[in-house]
Amino acid sequence: MTDLTVFARIEPKPEHYHEALTAIRGIVDATRTEPGCRRFEVNAGQPGDPALYLVEWWRSDAALDAHYAQDYTRAVFAAYEGWLARPVEVTKMRPA
Repeated sequence: MTDLTVFARIEPKPEHYHEALTAIRGIVDATRTEPGCRRFEVNAGQPGDPALYLVEWWRSDAALDAHYAQDYTRAVFAAYEGWLARPVEVTKMRPA
């Protein structure tokens, strides 16, 4: 297994910012209990930055795939379809 760090930039439309933040916060506890999750946190940008940021650390690609398959994660992704100003930007990284 190779650790995987994920950085995601999520930019909701201004009118859906709080809904998106609430939805993501709503899955934090469940996500953190997933066997492959080492870290999962939600951050807001600095004033004037309309985005939300996820910092995630997974034990493997398979663990991340399992997270994406969870019903609660899929529900947030489905809600994003109408909430986002642009597609989510995901950067996957590995220890150098």
